[in-house]
Amino acid sequence: MVRVTGFGQTGPYRHRPGFGTIAEAFSGFAAATGMPDGPPTLPNFGLADGIAAAYGTFAAMFALYHRDATGAGVGQYIDLSIYEPLFLVMGPQPLDYDQLGIIAERMGNRSKNNAPRNTYRTRDGHWVAISTNAPAIVKRVLTLCGGPEVAADPRFQTPQGRVAHLDEVDGIVADWIARHDLPEVLDAFEKAEAAIGPAYTTDQIFDDPQYQAREDIITLEDEDLGPIRMTNAFPVMSETPAKVRHAGPRKGQHNQEIWGAEFGLSDAELAALAEEGVL
Repeated sequence: MVRVTGFGQTGPYRHRPGFGTIAEAFSGFAAATGMPDGPPTLPNFGLADGIAAAYGTFAAMFALYHRDATGAGVGQYIDLSIYEPLFLVMGPQPLDYDQLGIIAERMGNRSKNNAPRNTYRTRDGHWVAISTNAPAIVKRVLTLCGGPEVAADPRFQTPQGRVAHLDEVDGIVADWIARHDLPEVLDAFEKAEAAIGPAYTTDQIFDDPQYQAREDIITLEDEDLGPIRMTNAFPVMSETPAKVRHAGPRKGQHNQEIWGAEFGLSDAELAALAEEGVL
């Protein structure tokens, strides 16, 4: 049994109500996210809820494996708070504070660990994201945007050196990207074998050939709306591929199957409950 609550089954906050938004603040995520001169920033979608759901799923799978494959023969209660999975995904922040006294600060889209790493505006008003987590990628990006002399600059040869000159490094990349339209930027980075990603809006996602090739958006027939397009199921599995069978049932669509077949209510009882507005 997976028991999901805001703060878990133990501790002084166990009786407090909690939702994903509360977890995003309580985990430290919001305080470390946003612009340096701005407020702690919350995502505008269910980030903590989604991460907690994934953790709950694999915890249940581990429990089933322990019960069946190891021969234990017993189930488990899984105590899952919403805030703890996101706290774990945040990385080594407790260790940083314990050993170095470092408290994560808001840096916008920049990173304290490397540069360039940011979002950059193209000439035609679009945005791209760049990450340079490998020395070879750093050299390719700086060569493309600033030339061989910039790529060879002694100040830019280590992550610490580039972070120490963050504004200058970011400016070199930002200036080059600002002089080119999005297709030119993506093409140049691809030819240079440098990592880049467009900061897509939903309409751009619909038109992207990678999304189309992977069938990330599928079309389903809905009884009320007709053809609708929605997100596919992930990840892709070779032997047991996931499939979205429907967009969701109507309210009360399975009352007969659940309350009748499973719980034994008669047709007359179901009709009475429906008349009373219970079902």
